[in-house]
Amino acid sequence: MRPSFKAVRRGGLEMSDPLNVLTKKTPRQFDPAGSPRSVGWTRAHRVRLADEKNPLPLDCGKTIAPVDVEYEIYGKLNGARDNAILICHALSGDAHAAGWSADAGRLGRPWLKNRPGWWDVMIGPGKAFDTDKYCVICSNILGSCYGTTGPSSIDPETGRPYGLRFPVVTVGDWVRLQERLISHLGIDRLLAVAGGSLGGQQALEWALAYPDRVESAIIIASAARLSDQGLAFNVVARNAIMTDPNFKDGDYYGGPTPGRGLEVARMLGHITYLSETSMENKFGRRFCNGEGPGFHLGVDFEVEGYLRHQGKAFVERFDANSYLYITRAMDYYDASAWGEGDLDKACRRIESRLLLVSFSSDWLYSPAHTKELALALGRARKRVSYANIESSYGHDAFLLEVEKLSHLVRCFLGEGVAE
Repeated sequence: MRPSFKAVRRGGLEMSDPLNVLTKKTPRQFDPAGSPRSVGWTRAHRVRLADEKNPLPLDCGKTIAPVDVEYEIYGKLNGARDNAILICHALSGDAHAAGWSADAGRLGRPWLKNRPGWWDVMIGPGKAFDTDKYCVICSNILGSCYGTTGPSSIDPETGRPYGLRFPVVTVGDWVRLQERLISHLGIDRLLAVAGGSLGGQQALEWALAYPDRVESAIIIASAARLSDQGLAFNVVARNAIMTDPNFKDGDYYGGPTPGRGLEVARMLGHITYLSETSMENKFGRRFCNGEGPGFHLGVDFEVEGYLRHQGKAFVERFDANSYLYITRAMDYYDASAWGEGDLDKACRRIESRLLLVSFSSDWLYSPAHTKELALALGRARKRVSYANIESSYGHDAFLLEVEKLSHLVRCFLGEGVAE
């Protein structure tokens, strides 16, 4: 029997009757001037999916309650309730995947005011995830800082933010919570689960953990596990945060935050999202003054200014503790655990169709590692399609190679064969 959870108001967001949210067609509002056609203005919803009577079990052996989840919905659920697609976000993403947020001010997220959702190029009328055909859902993951319970949430035992008292979470925990949301919305089986990077690993975990509830999985710029090199970058990033004098063992809420450490962590992470070619094309070895060396130790090269900007902007919108928890979940994920360390055995659990996409210049989740998963699925005799897209954008290609990726996704969802 599907679990029942009471929908409540949380943080000023109204959680409407999920049936109405999904089946009532809201008149589409105008997009901001000059923007591409999108789903228009969107509202965030928040619902409590775990409480003291029904806490969420975690892979670390603990349970957590209460747990609130923020999510957004685009498109309309059909009468058969079989056109729902779940989109899973990556490390620093959120539930606002498409359209223009009507809640930016209310949520205290000013950065949402001047840009559409993080995958707006892929989600909307006539786009790859066509909201004229599909009901698209995106929720924020457990441990993040965008509306779903995380380290910055209040610990009911202390009345203060959890900080490092928050339990360590995994990709499996995220998917377990997403399954509660899908059940709460009255959806028995998803047409597809899709995501890029860490979102792709969530899509894979859905296919492994709930084989009877997923028709298809779209796994982009991802693999069965993070490489040793990628794990090492995460270790350094976490150390940058935890050695910041303002970190204070994670109890920095209400005072100065470990912004310097988080800035460095983001700079380091951003390097892994680019390729050598994209960095050469964007910056080369050009100097900020356009002439030559300034003979100082400040920002002198264009790439320095770019990374510094990315780091500072990130500090304004993300919580350092959430960065620690999410990267740790990223480290821990290994799909072969479903087969006691044997990836081929793990893949035998899967019943869904799968589309795997890699990008030639991605070295965070390299084509070799994505292909390793594709071959394991093939040996398990699963219905898998694999494509490697030539791109100079590195790992960020899953956000930038819109035309090529859209073609593959459209063909796959239409059960066609993409060349």
